[in-house]
Amino acid sequence: MGAGHDHGHGHHRHSHGHAAGANTRRLKLTLALAAGYLVAEVVGGIMANSLALLADAGHMLSDVGALGLSLFATWMAQKPATARRTYGYHRTEILAALANSATLIGVSLFIFAEAVQRFRHPEPVMGLTVMGIAVGGLVVNLAGMLILHGGRDESLNVHGAWLHLLTDALGSVGAILGGALIWGFGWAWADPAVSIAIAVLVLYSSWDLLKESVSVLLEGAPGHIDVEAVRGAMMEVEGVEDVHDLHVWTITSGLDALSAHAVVDEVPGRRAASEVLYDLHCMLHDRFGLHHLTIQIEPRQFEEHRCAALAGR
Repeated sequence: MGAGHDHGHGHHRHSHGHAAGANTRRLKLTLALAAGYLVAEVVGGIMANSLALLADAGHMLSDVGALGLSLFATWMAQKPATARRTYGYHRTEILAALANSATLIGVSLFIFAEAVQRFRHPEPVMGLTVMGIAVGGLVVNLAGMLILHGGRDESLNVHGAWLHLLTDALGSVGAILGGALIWGFGWAWADPAVSIAIAVLVLYSSWDLLKESVSVLLEGAPGHIDVEAVRGAMMEVEGVEDVHDLHVWTITSGLDALSAHAVVDEVPGRRAASEVLYDLHCMLHDRFGLHHLTIQIEPRQFEEHRCAALAGR
């Protein structure tokens, strides 16, 4: 018996598209803020001949790159599906999240290495200048985090961009603290010590994002869905005798999919297969929030006949 596909998820696609549009606006505004501050730092650094300002501008440049990548991925994800890309380009958002998380881990390891060098060979730091630069960066990063906050739980891609800003915000707080300790007490070790603490926090946050991105790309089951619970719930539907080839995976953030074969006993007087299919769709939607469903209804003898036919070839 043929497969039953959920054609009632048009509204879900519309909602997903609406969320993508909102995230695009958030990313554009945040990118404009970061790029504006980057230009100001470069101009100020050249005019004041300040290496500290130019170094911080380099850090901000990584944020601008990450935000640009996230914005590009969000734009790509909204392109319609084609005959060759039947799921569209949704996975570009996950690839961007993977790239951002890998970059953050690389940045953390670089900070560790630099901090160790600073402990071994302390360098003079202009504490007051560092504090002034850090305050400006902190304001920009906090504004960006506030703008992206509404979309970070909806999209791994936006979450990756938000983490980049969090990294810089933590760096700014650490720079303010370190600058104050250096300016007030002359403690040169404060700069690398604060850097290591920040690197640990960034590594912890970005590692979770990396694992989640890889899980989506490997089509693992979403973390919030228990596949065995789904199987048990499907078995509870009247008329279903068995469930096999059950797969639950994430296409992109907020868009989960399920495919399965449901075995029914076709006996005269029993429920029609179409009724069983309808109940399965309603139950999976209401209990597990699954919209994109492909369920094949099979009579009990289907597998035996199929195996016999294949063996006879």
